Amino acid sequence: MCKSYFIFCLLVFSTFVVANTPNEWLTRAERTSFQETPRYDETVDYCKKLMAASPWIHYTSFGKSPEGRDLPLVIASREKLFTAEAARKQNRIVVLIINSIHAGEIAGKDASLMLLREMVITKKLEDLLQNVIVMVVPIYNVDGHERFGAYNRINQSGPKEMGWRTTSQNLNLNRDFMKADQPETQAMLKLYTEWLPEFMLDNHISDGADFQYDILYIVQKEPVMASSLFNYWKDNLEPKLVSDLTKSGHVTGPYFEMIDDKDPTAGIEMSFASPRFSDGYTTYQNRLGMTAETHSLKPYETQVRANYDLMISLLKELNNSGASLKQTELKMDEETIALGKSYDANRNFPIRFDLDKQKKESMLWHGVEYQIASSPISGAKKIVYGKERHDITIPVYKTVATVESVAPPLAYLIPPQWTEVIDRLQFHNIAISRTSAPYSGSFETYRFQNTKWPEEPFEGRFSPTYELTKVNEQRDFPEGSVLVQLNQRTNRVILGLLEPQSTDSFVAWGFFNAIFEQKEDAEPYILEDLAGKMLKENPELKTEFEQKIKTDPKFASDPLARLRFFYLRSPYWDTRKDAYPIVRITNESQLKAIPIRSR
Repeated sequence: MCKSYFIFCLLVFSTFVVANTPNEWLTRAERTSFQETPRYDETVDYCKKLMAASPWIHYTSFGKSPEGRDLPLVIASREKLFTAEAARKQNRIVVLIINSIHAGEIAGKDASLMLLREMVITKKLEDLLQNVIVMVVPIYNVDGHERFGAYNRINQSGPKEMGWRTTSQNLNLNRDFMKADQPETQAMLKLYTEWLPEFMLDNHISDGADFQYDILYIVQKEPVMASSLFNYWKDNLEPKLVSDLTKSGHVTGPYFEMIDDKDPTAGIEMSFASPRFSDGYTTYQNRLGMTAETHSLKPYETQVRANYDLMISLLKELNNSGASLKQTELKMDEETIALGKSYDANRNFPIRFDLDKQKKESMLWHGVEYQIASSPISGAKKIVYGKERHDITIPVYKTVATVESVAPPLAYLIPPQWTEVIDRLQFHNIAISRTSAPYSGSFETYRFQNTKWPEEPFEGRFSPTYELTKVNEQRDFPEGSVLVQLNQRTNRVILGLLEPQSTDSFVAWGFFNAIFEQKEDAEPYILEDLAGKMLKENPELKTEFEQKIKTDPKFASDPLARLRFFYLRSPYWDTRKDAYPIVRITNESQLKAIPIRSR
């Protein structure tokens, strides 16, 4: 795409939209030649003004932020279908558009306000509402949005001022979809699971390098996404999207990250998103999701226009083929529910993925000219970008492989004291039952070994890494314990949260950190006597101890380690340490025997 043609398209867009829009409906971005973006109050006022002017618009709030701001939501429907129940009765396609999850990345908000206006006020785009209900969250991270300033996005070209990346609690909303730590996320999950939109778009602005692309997109691929859903994306939505955006003067493609930020020829990675991210989470809900990434170094007007054109293209195609998408997703729900109807120890259901670095392809990459120079400031090499386009063929890694699979159980049983975990399950609209009496039995579960801890927190949590061993153990569960059966359409979310080896499991996020702590200890002089007694009474233990001394010099030279050898094997050792409190029910007769309260 030549630079002059790109500028021409941009000027045509700006002149046409502004010249053909009544002054009272111009957004702040348009009125200021895309130099400014509206604050929270002005954005909400614009949305309320849309509702006052059009019966097709309903403005509401879907929750509160920690600082007390309403989380704004605009629903656009030509048939005035403003509830999830009404939408389902009329079999409409629901599209959820989230903006400002990172409140410095704000182009989607301004583009969405313009889109809403063209659909319901000027009616130029009213056909986009023919078969689709559009739900717009203009500002998701409302508290971060109001941490407004000119110095919040050093890598971004405009607007003059914008919001901050994280929430008022300094947490990242787009790492929170599974663990649901933040009030905003909990409200979003309630909204999402109530409506279950067929498609969700999350608008972002990306940085990291300079190149010709002005908008990139992230959609999950196989095996992270089921084949049927992936095929809909590849056969219907992606070709239409790329074609439309190209015709509109954009340079687009799948999102990538540079392998070496100083050497584009080293190649790029097109990876996947775990369910902590918005588009990864929708995949676990059997729904299609996309993250759009406009380019931070492009003029702000270009960023807004790219988002605007992308949304138009998406809505056009979803009006045409959305019914097919809905049927695909409903069929996936049925297949997911079937996971828990029987237990098959040989079933391998993927729960953890990684980019396959052994599979290299190549592609024509649309970069810009660059040179490598020495920096007198940092003393390192630096990359200096030019203005002319630079198309080169580079390596690309985009094949995703399954690295962890599991045979889904029939159910999980959770002790009632783990209230935080139980509450979080319900934010995902996961059905639970409570036991009506104590219950004991031998269960399949996990034990942890070689647990390690980071030096610093991530998203406010200390997340351990560990190894796992599957075991069968006798466990006792009191009345009020929680049974989570895998007879639900949310089974993939359940597995993602309760299987410890999953990337975003509760264990991986630090919800069970206390189980790794030793809370009782033994004095060395007590252990000396205990060890002597154990050696006399257990010849096999004596042989094991002596062999370890011979083969492990570090152990042999550590008096405390030698005493701990006996403590670990004594009846005084805490058997609950490193034991996963949650068990897997794999036996149908055992599941039926668990006493459950009637509802």
